[in-house]
Amino acid sequence: MSRNWTREESILALALYFELPFGSLHQLNKSIIALAEFLHRTPSSVSMKLCNFARFDPELMKRGISGLKNGSHLDEEIWNEFFQNTEALLDEVDKIHGALDIVLPNRDDEIVIPDGTDRVVLTKIRKGQAFFRNVVLSAYNNTCCLTGIDMPKLLQASHIKSWKDSDPVTERNNPSNGLCLNYLHHQAFDSGFITIDNNYKIIISKQVKEHYTKIVFKELFEKYDGVTIKLPQRFLPDKSFIEYHNLHVFSD
Repeated sequence: MSRNWTREESILALALYFELPFGSLHQLNKSIIALAEFLHRTPSSVSMKLCNFARFDPELMKRGISGLKNGSHLDEEIWNEFFQNTEALLDEVDKIHGALDIVLPNRDDEIVIPDGTDRVVLTKIRKGQAFFRNVVLSAYNNTCCLTGIDMPKLLQASHIKSWKDSDPVTERNNPSNGLCLNYLHHQAFDSGFITIDNNYKIIISKQVKEHYTKIVFKELFEKYDGVTIKLPQRFLPDKSFIEYHNLHVFSD
């Protein structure tokens, strides 16, 4: 006899849903198997729960993709509570003993954190940035939105509005404040050499032409000027963050 999903279990499932590309929500996925073992459920049960969440995903709806239809009312409640508040979602995951190592098995350090940061605060920041990276890379299907590079070790989650300038509650770990970029173009984006406009088209700064040789510029930058980035499966970049980057970071 099957048992109903609890709120805690559903929260863990949603966190994992955000960290996996839609095409990976199957029972053979290692992360799904790990969560199933943690919850004492079958991988197929966890996979089905993740697919239940997909039916609420607005970006999937726009693409004509629908999840499983027979989810519970609790699924909808959890989705509505945390879809726009991944910071709170991560806090809830952290409260469940042993769950964080299941949902966040990899901790990648990408953000420079000021010296002297309190240890408790530092731990919270590390968890947040790891979750942010996982969710952003998943949203872009582990593919650089500019070049199409699809090797995860070469990819980073770039903040559109910089981490240091972002509100720690509503913006720092907000996946809609993220782009999946390779290391080179991440640094170029953070330095204001490239940006995107409100139509998600790439803009290259004139300063790049002055800094790079002609061959390097053509191969690594010029050919992308005016090209629309690869859009994510979920968490479309928020235009308020884009406008901030254009106004305060980009150097025309």
